Amino acid sequence: MGNPYLLIMSIASIIILSFFFNILAKKTNIPAVLMLIGLGMGLKAILDSYGLSKDLEFDSLLEVLGNVGLVMIVLEAALDLKLEKQKTGLILRSLVVAIVGIGGSMFGLAAFFLYIFPSTDLYTAIVYAIPLSIMSSAIIIPSVGRLTGSKKEFMIYESTFSDILGIMVFYFMIGADGGAGGGDIVWEILINIGVTVLLSVVVAYGLVYLFQHLQMQVKLFLVIGVLLLLFAVGKFFHLSSLLLILAFGVVLNNTDVFFRGFLSKFFDKEKVKPILHDFHNLTLESAFLIRTFFFVVFGLSITLSSLYNWQVAVNSFGIVAILFIVRFITLRIFAKKQMFPELFIAPRGLITVLLFFVLAKEASIDIPEFDPGLLLYPILITSIIMMISLISYRGEKIKDVLFHKVPLIKTDRSEELDTRIKENTEKQDFDGF
Repeated sequence: MGNPYLLIMSIASIIILSFFFNILAKKTNIPAVLMLIGLGMGLKAILDSYGLSKDLEFDSLLEVLGNVGLVMIVLEAALDLKLEKQKTGLILRSLVVAIVGIGGSMFGLAAFFLYIFPSTDLYTAIVYAIPLSIMSSAIIIPSVGRLTGSKKEFMIYESTFSDILGIMVFYFMIGADGGAGGGDIVWEILINIGVTVLLSVVVAYGLVYLFQHLQMQVKLFLVIGVLLLLFAVGKFFHLSSLLLILAFGVVLNNTDVFFRGFLSKFFDKEKVKPILHDFHNLTLESAFLIRTFFFVVFGLSITLSSLYNWQVAVNSFGIVAILFIVRFITLRIFAKKQMFPELFIAPRGLITVLLFFVLAKEASIDIPEFDPGLLLYPILITSIIMMISLISYRGEKIKDVLFHKVPLIKTDRSEELDTRIKENTEKQDFDGF
């Protein structure tokens, strides 16, 4: 990779391939993440054949890409959320499901880790369980565009809450280092949420006010730069920085709700409306770019030998079974209307990988027998399950979607197929796709 032109060609090719992966994902519901990880694994095989992969270090790059990607993905999601009175129940339901889902999965997986790793302690088992308990908004948000309105919004809210709450609990458990009691940790989390919410509201109002008064042409990346700075500062002081990002996006996209009464004189809707449109496009494309390179680099970092271990495979299926049992019970109790396909939309991805890289740097919290395959297998399995459920939701057969043939000549059968697709589209409300 000493030749800069070769590096530019490689980067450009990955971006172009990712674009086509997204098109394929929308047509087939095969998660683009799986294709990107596969691309990374293929590149690693090529580099291995030339003996070039030994000198490559990906941990720091993955951590940076993961954190920046997380900011852009949550911001992208927040800019899609409209706060309306009739959606209060939906938002509260998704929050409860996210809290109970993380808690149930965390303790269920911790018990499983204590069983398969008898030498570990309860605290370490819980910390290792948290990353696998968090649903991936990086995979869910781009995948649920074809769901009906309430189902799509429920999954966006739930996955975003899952990210935020899961990361908060993880970092508090890391900070507790086994010394704090359960009550102390809960109290610290509540204080942290209170401080962060207050700070988030103030910063969100300030940024929106600044947003509309910037006269320069280059203003969108300035706002993103400020958000990234605030995110990093918040992480440094162990605040829940994602709440800040979420608050800014929600305030910006719901100015009618937040700028009322005397606050309305500080806000000019006509100025912000075109900027909001451009900002939405920018975050969408930035999230796409960062997500692309994160999962390709993750694929490059995978050791394939983990996949050949049958014991790792069996334990991974045990992990996935626990995750879906907890999810079934949670939805059955708290969100009966969100059973299908939401039950099967629970992929693990960017957050899971990112938090495991954090764990790898914590010498005091370690399960030596923990194989990386226990991370990779659940990511692949949950993504495949999500793919199958979304295809089934569309009313199509898996083999027809994955191995369909495009008819060259317009026949009666093709006309019948066109009619069926049109009817399904109208019935399912595919949100314009």
